[in-house]
Amino acid sequence: MEGSGVITLPGKKTKLYSGSRKQARATAAIVPGNGRIRINNIPVEIVTPTVARQRIMTPLVLSGELRDKVDIDVRVSGGGFMGQAEAAAMAISKALVDWTRGQELRKRIVEYDVHLLSGDARQSETKKFGGPGARRRKQKSYR
Repeated sequence: MEGSGVITLPGKKTKLYSGSRKQARATAAIVPGNGRIRINNIPVEIVTPTVARQRIMTPLVLSGELRDKVDIDVRVSGGGFMGQAEAAAMAISKALVDWTRGQELRKRIVEYDVHLLSGDARQSETKKFGGPGARRRKQKSYR
């Protein structure tokens, strides 16, 4: 796949998978293990806020028992907490789908949310002159 973001480190069994959402960028490394998932060296079970934790856990829940066979380390930076959660979920999804090399997990993830594999390209619109925001302008009165 062109532009899939998979990087293989020479001499190791580690593959890197990237995910991005708005300004947040995440890189996931997956290795055989016993189910340890860390986000910036913090176990995923204690990530706060809860909404972000649930979003990160989505591909893990969809993968079922595969979660207990691999260790995933995710590095995420930039953006806000929800953008980081989305980017991490995307990187984890890509890693798990590539690890299984099967279509059933890919199908399950796409049925749940297609953006977990393909991304969501929407960005916030930049502010323009003449008003307080991207589109709002000062009102005019002619009377």
